[in-house]
Amino acid sequence: MKAAFYTLGCKVNQYETQALGEALAKEGFLIVPETQEADVYIVNSCTVTAESDKKTRQAVRRFKREHPESTVVLTGCMPQAYPETAAELIQADIVAGNRNNDRLPEMIKSYLENKNRTVSVKEHENDETFTVCSISSFDERTRAAIKIEDGCNRFCSYCIIPYARGRVRSKPLDEIKKEAQTLADNGFEEIVLVGINLSSYGTDCGLTLCDAVKAVCEVERIKRVRLGSLEPDHMTDEIIAGLKAQKKLCPQFHISLQSGCSATLKRMNRHYDAPEYERICNALRSNFEDCTITTDVMVGFAGETDEEFAESLEFVKTIGFEKVHVFPYSQREGTRAAKFPNQLDRRTKQERAKAMADTANEIRRAFLNSQIGKTVEVLAETKAEDGSCTGYTANYTPVKIQNGAECSRFYTVKITAADDDSCYGEII
Repeated sequence: MKAAFYTLGCKVNQYETQALGEALAKEGFLIVPETQEADVYIVNSCTVTAESDKKTRQAVRRFKREHPESTVVLTGCMPQAYPETAAELIQADIVAGNRNNDRLPEMIKSYLENKNRTVSVKEHENDETFTVCSISSFDERTRAAIKIEDGCNRFCSYCIIPYARGRVRSKPLDEIKKEAQTLADNGFEEIVLVGINLSSYGTDCGLTLCDAVKAVCEVERIKRVRLGSLEPDHMTDEIIAGLKAQKKLCPQFHISLQSGCSATLKRMNRHYDAPEYERICNALRSNFEDCTITTDVMVGFAGETDEEFAESLEFVKTIGFEKVHVFPYSQREGTRAAKFPNQLDRRTKQERAKAMADTANEIRRAFLNSQIGKTVEVLAETKAEDGSCTGYTANYTPVKIQNGAECSRFYTVKITAADDDSCYGEII
């Protein structure tokens, strides 16, 4: 039997797809790309925006249309947050939420035997613990991710994720270290720690993010440890000092901003203001050499005035982010912000997104050009048809190596040029 995955959304979803794939492989399934013919197609969904839901629906319908005799499975955040809506997607033979992932192989085998449509979305509970799963590889990738945290307690006014993922719960340290050792034994030298609200790791069990980072750094064969997306409100001076003590930790931090206007942040129910966010960025840059800070910025939130948008745009310039993911606000049914007055029209959101992205791209171009002449260590990851290899430095600067690199190896490279997207360098 062959199974294929179609994964939407964040690195946590990518990790969970890998874990599900390994679990199905133990049951005798051969995992193939979703472009190939398979007996089972599994859509691991995201629901962070309305566009994510649209892509999920399209994928489920496409797989059933193109492979009518195959079993189509819908799992992930979309059915967890909106179980009734997901159940109405009749092209899905199995509908399960992310809390059911540990039972998915059993559910698939049962369906293949009796062909009875299954809709099973178990609700999250306030006292649930971390469901331990682990991976031994990260298919077709040079670096591997480890999910160390799930859930979120923040309830930002625009966000459905606490309903899709439940409350904060953390992976035990011994499980983290054991998984990191397995990945290292299988050749992975760079590990990314990921979670739904990663910086809240340990708040449910008396630990901190520093403890998890230290556990992975202690694995001898691992050369780099990287952090996924972080929320600002847990990035205290104590945490920053603890992270600084781990020399394998990469000096690249993705700190979610959402808006550079304090008034907008308050309506979003974010737990910081713009000055506090700036203080965190300054602390990181003063503690980590060659530090880069990347972020997410939402534009067009309910009630965002021209003046508030201008303030947010100016804040992005002030911080000088090395990269910014810009996206327009999307109303999510079930969130407080969906009922806020003064919702902005689509055109205004698009115009603001373009203006923000143009500013962010200008800052990024300047950063990439500032790297010319530097000597850096690059982990080569992807090989192009022209023989060049693209990889990343510790601070996540993309570098295209133009002379004889092979994937999955570290190289000392001198950066000789840059364009809008990448730096170029030669092995020395």
